Amino acid sequence: MFASNFLRISHLIIIDFLVILCIFSVCFYYYAIYAAITFFGHPQSTDLEFHPPVSILKPLCGVDSDAYENLASFCQQDYPKYQIIFAVRNSQDPCIEIVEKIIYNYSDLDILLIVSDRVIGTNLKVSNLANAATKAKYEILVLADSDIRVGTDYLQRVIQPLQDESVGVVTCLYRSLAQGWVSTFEAIGTTTEFHAGVLVSNIQENGIKYAFGSTIAIPKKVLEAIGGFEAIADYLADDFQLGYLPVQAGYKVVLSDYVVEHVQTSNNLVDAIKRQIRWARGKRVSRPWGYLGLIFTHGVVTSFLLLIATDGSILGWVGLCICWVTRLVMAWVVGTISLKDPIVKKFLWLIPGHDLLSFVIWCFGFIGNTIEWRGQQLKLTKDGKLLLQEDRSAQLSIKVLTSKLWRKFTYL
Repeated sequence: MFASNFLRISHLIIIDFLVILCIFSVCFYYYAIYAAITFFGHPQSTDLEFHPPVSILKPLCGVDSDAYENLASFCQQDYPKYQIIFAVRNSQDPCIEIVEKIIYNYSDLDILLIVSDRVIGTNLKVSNLANAATKAKYEILVLADSDIRVGTDYLQRVIQPLQDESVGVVTCLYRSLAQGWVSTFEAIGTTTEFHAGVLVSNIQENGIKYAFGSTIAIPKKVLEAIGGFEAIADYLADDFQLGYLPVQAGYKVVLSDYVVEHVQTSNNLVDAIKRQIRWARGKRVSRPWGYLGLIFTHGVVTSFLLLIATDGSILGWVGLCICWVTRLVMAWVVGTISLKDPIVKKFLWLIPGHDLLSFVIWCFGFIGNTIEWRGQQLKLTKDGKLLLQEDRSAQLSIKVLTSKLWRKFTYL
């Protein structure tokens, strides 16, 4: 009798919990719609007289899809004075041939290629940035990943917030130019789930406190104030730190309303899942409470579980319909209307399936601290730093050897 009552009460508690999660999810979806309309409904002003010289830093490793078009887009800026510095570690890297072609085709621009294997930390991308920064002529640095493509008005728009001396970093959202069904699946999540959370955070916290690798505009004085690239050289989420540390130093991070394009190619589902889990674990250590709070964004899953828990009751079906419809409306407003993402418009029907997979990946994000990145096996520490697995193995071997020697010594 006691066991039966306990199971019944437990079942009711679970149903109540799922109902609460569904309500919070719907509230989040409505808030995301409001955040998107508010943010993009009030365009940031552009002062055409404000155009300080800029140094663009482009860290490279290997050849991305449409690499020439992506990199060349930064050479087509309608901007009076800027330089571009491409940085690569390996002199045999195939991307060098593409950069040399760009230098030849845009010979009238100030373009520099730096090949250096100097390493300042575990994150090799940051080492590339640090190597490029040594040749930067101008006070304002603009960093952008190699798979980003921009329009001719990009520079003029993203540097506008820097007119305010209190602004330390400007960053951008992005829409994906997906190639292949795996990339399409990823792109839908980035646009309608991740960016929705960013827009909510931007309004709720009166500005975000992190940045994205899609674009980071940062003055040298701000970079120096946080300790230079050396301060983030061992972090997985280097872009997050380039926003977070300036905020700790008293500066603001501004989210630009300029949306860049991310050329995303991934035909391997396993690699895509590994990348998503790596990002999930990176977000977990960067913003632990924020990552835990993502449970309130998984309305598709929680409403589905509610339907199962209530044995297909009217409550379950009502909860599922409200959550799913609101989720799709939010995805349409954020993805299609606000970010103008053609992928979302074409594949909106894939969102429930994506959300189910996203929930599984979110759960996996809580488990384990090892990641695979650029062919390296790395351990992620609690504060978000990276450790080479080889280093740990070497340290372990040294400890074992020392232990054996000590036992032998004490035996003698």
